[in-house]
Amino acid sequence: MTLRLFEVNLKARDDVALGRFWAQALGWTVSGAGDGATSVKPPGLAWPDPAAVRVDIIAVPDPETVDTRVHLELATGSAAHHAELVARLRDLGATPAEAGRGSVPWTVLSDPEGNAFCVLEPQELHRDTGPIAAVVLDCADPRATGRFWAEAMGWTPHEVTDDRVLLRSAENAGPYLDLVRTPHLTGVRHRAHLDLAPHPFEAGLQAAEVARLEGLGAARADGGRGEFPWKVLTDPEGNEFCVLGPA
Repeated sequence: MTLRLFEVNLKARDDVALGRFWAQALGWTVSGAGDGATSVKPPGLAWPDPAAVRVDIIAVPDPETVDTRVHLELATGSAAHHAELVARLRDLGATPAEAGRGSVPWTVLSDPEGNAFCVLEPQELHRDTGPIAAVVLDCADPRATGRFWAEAMGWTPHEVTDDRVLLRSAENAGPYLDLVRTPHLTGVRHRAHLDLAPHPFEAGLQAAEVARLEGLGAARADGGRGEFPWKVLTDPEGNEFCVLGPA
């Protein structure tokens, strides 16, 4: 098993501006800003540390034409921290997005480009995750999709029900991957996705991992996107993700 979660990839019209938002939101640093791609990384940590998952913002002409099936959940340590973080995020340009959601133990916001995310009320489960508590993936069958992702990345199940499967790295560090049963999923290209990378980055490992993922039920989704140093796949439910390779 060589695949590790490298980053969460977000679409935006202005990658530099959105990178600044997420860097301030998470208390992280910006790197590689410009030329249509901006990365936000946790300071003092380096991949493949499972706590070093970063956020990569990619400029696209019209991000509103794509759907959201992946979103971030942010951790808080107390009720006061939750209130302070929500207020600070709104000052940075986030907007409320809670219409019709009823009473839930989180606050739903949208970043300045319309990417939805949640600020969770304090939970013991997330006390050691860092600012990103979880990456949430909407799916119709969490059990089946959870089996795919657990085998794909070698992550450990922490909760398995018909409505939710919660996975975390084998080192029990970094954010969780939270697979949540969601009705009325669409099949359009998605606004956020996961990028995985072989460890170490060596020639030949990307092709081997892609073949292994296809054996687990992944499908190729590269058609018409040109030649890039990554391979676009979909999981068995059609959620897009990429397997990175040496540039």
